[in-house]
Amino acid sequence: MRHNPDYALDDIETVRALVRDNPWATIVSHVPGEGLVASHYPVLLDEDADGIVLLSHVGRPDERLHRLGEHETMVIIYGPQGYVSPGWYEASPAVPTWDFAVAHLHGTPEILSDAENLAVLDRLVAWFESPMPNPFLMHRTLENTAYAERIVHGTVGFRLRVDRIEAKEKMSQDKSAAVISRVIEALRQPGPYANPRLADRIAAVNHEALRAQEETA
Repeated sequence: MRHNPDYALDDIETVRALVRDNPWATIVSHVPGEGLVASHYPVLLDEDADGIVLLSHVGRPDERLHRLGEHETMVIIYGPQGYVSPGWYEASPAVPTWDFAVAHLHGTPEILSDAENLAVLDRLVAWFESPMPNPFLMHRTLENTAYAERIVHGTVGFRLRVDRIEAKEKMSQDKSAAVISRVIEALRQPGPYANPRLADRIAAVNHEALRAQEETA
């Protein structure tokens, strides 16, 4: 990822929140003699651990394709992102850009036992089902528990303690508060680039500049 200190995201809690809010991840390994291998799975934060520790699983035979646990793996987390039109700036000259938040998390996975993997799968299901009005939990019935215990053998669970982070958040910080306000408003309007989630993120990242603008208006 291109080094750009202006957009560096180096606050651990903010990166943890990025993982928590955007759990669909890309898992990338460089396998000696074979090259790059990429897979896509949901990840979960180990909320009780210090730093950033990811919990997840891969479906067999992805663990062999990645040679999981034998070397460093990179997990890519994608936050809100989208196109920003220069027409929204009401200034010239101007060029388009792309605002985004992303984190590259590096570490060597630790392979879990079947029992540990089942516990992680249980946590994954509970996390994603918790907003539902009637959560369909993995152990809601004896029949469902038995089914989960059978299919767990088709997956390989892992714990990844992140020991290196490359993260960036580009949310129009280089623009004036007036321009940022116009970008946020445009992203919240109907149209081909409507993106309220990105608008909310830009507003949160630039809240101090926006508040100062309001106080001086």
